Amino acid sequence: MLLTLISPLHAEAPDPYPSAARSYLVVLDDQLLWQRAPTLRLQPASLAKLLTALVALDSNWNAERWLTVSKYAASVPPSRLGLKAGEEITAGSALAAMLIRSANDACRALVESVTPDLTEFRARMNARAVRLGMRESNFVDPCGFDAAGQYTTATDLLKLAQAARTVPLISHLAALPEAQLTTRAGRTIKFMSTNALLGRLAGTEGLKTGNTSQAGQCLIAYVRRQNHDVWLIMLGGTERWWLAHGMIEDAFGSILAN
Repeated sequence: MLLTLISPLHAEAPDPYPSAARSYLVVLDDQLLWQRAPTLRLQPASLAKLLTALVALDSNWNAERWLTVSKYAASVPPSRLGLKAGEEITAGSALAAMLIRSANDACRALVESVTPDLTEFRARMNARAVRLGMRESNFVDPCGFDAAGQYTTATDLLKLAQAARTVPLISHLAALPEAQLTTRAGRTIKFMSTNALLGRLAGTEGLKTGNTSQAGQCLIAYVRRQNHDVWLIMLGGTERWWLAHGMIEDAFGSILAN
């Protein structure tokens, strides 16, 4: 079930962290705590991969299906696994590497397996976004590379994050600190999560990181403790991990303060 929040456009929420990010939201137990420019349109970086995951899972999903890594997919820049052109990996492995390691080569291979027509995949992404109520977003690159005409907001990303977390496979993968895959030829590749909060901040269960030159440091964090949960959406962040840690701890601390 998705959370229903007072629109940040009208909510009177304070901004106690004006230097933390260009845009952010902190939500505690369905209630908006703090915000900064939550409807500012910004590049999503790899946070877009959550939407890509939803589209892939909607497209005749078969985790055991083998995908062939194209020359194009193998050539994309970091973050990446180092997949080689012609190698085969399963769709499930590609999804895991995309969500855990934010691997762009795995992301491209997964997208190409859904449809070789990037325009069609974009259309599916944006149609899915509309169904989620993401009215202030437009996605161009499925893996989150900076692109002209691409934008989203913290408010829209909260809707995406909540929807993604209701999918058991996504919530499971997003909470893993590490994993590995084995290619069809038997090559094993181990990879670590890009989420530095996992294993370091109590109750962290994901969800996605991102970082590009235009987007800056981005984060969707979900933390649950003793039947309380906190969402943090951050776009254009500074000192992302240090500040996110403090903001989330402060959110839980506000329970005791009240």
